[in-house]
Amino acid sequence: MEAIAQPTRQLVRMRGRSYVAFVFSPVVPIVGWLEEIDATLARSPGFFVGKPVVLDLSAVDLSQTAIAHLVTSLEQRNIRILGIEGVDASQVTTSMPPLLTGGRHCVLTHNETKKPEAKPKPTSLLLESPVRSGQSIVFTEGDVTVLGSVGSGAEIVAGGSIHVYGKLRGRAMAGVNGNSAARIYCQKIEAELLAIDGYYQTAEEINITLRSRPAQAWLDGDTMKITPLN
Repeated sequence: MEAIAQPTRQLVRMRGRSYVAFVFSPVVPIVGWLEEIDATLARSPGFFVGKPVVLDLSAVDLSQTAIAHLVTSLEQRNIRILGIEGVDASQVTTSMPPLLTGGRHCVLTHNETKKPEAKPKPTSLLLESPVRSGQSIVFTEGDVTVLGSVGSGAEIVAGGSIHVYGKLRGRAMAGVNGNSAARIYCQKIEAELLAIDGYYQTAEEINITLRSRPAQAWLDGDTMKITPLN
C-alpha cells in the first residue's frame, strides 16, 4: 500500500512595521475646523493622500452619528482615517475605522536605569547618497544630515534638525518629538513642505525670493520663519 503524501503546511509569516501617522485633533466648531483642512488642501492638493491619519477625538464630545459624519467628510476630501482614539468603544461602530489604543507621541524618554552593557542609540543619521523621489527617511532619535539632494516626492522626518547640503525639493519635517528648537537647513530651497514641531509651510507659502537659495527654517513662537543663509 502506497503512503499518501501529506500536504506541507505553509507557515503564516508576520512582520512588524511602524509608520509615522498624522494625528488630527478636531476642535469645535467642526465646520470651522473642516474649513481649515480645506484651506490646507487648497494650498497643497493631495498632501494627505496615502498618508496614515489617526483621528483623536479626546478634545471634543461628539455623538456616534457626528463621528460617522466627520469620518465621511474627511474621506470625501481623500483623507482616509486609519483609526480613531480618545473615545469610548461604544461610540465606534463596525462601519467606522477601528478604535486604537496605546498610541504615543514620538517623544524621546530618558531612562534612569540604563543597563551598562546596552549600546547608546545614535543621536544623528548621516546619509551620503541623495534621497530620491518616493523615499521616506524617518529618524526620530535626533538630527538627519543629507550630503546630497532630496528629490521631489521624497520625505525626511527627524526628531532633531535637518541639514541638506544639496537641493531640497521634497518634504522636510523636523522636531517631530516636540522639539521646537529644531531647524531645517539647505543649500537650495525648493521644498514642497517644511515643518517644525507641527508648524509648517507649503511651497506656495514660501517666499519666492528664497527659491534656489541657501536658507534655514526655524520657529519664532508658533510662527515658522524661513530666512536666507548668509
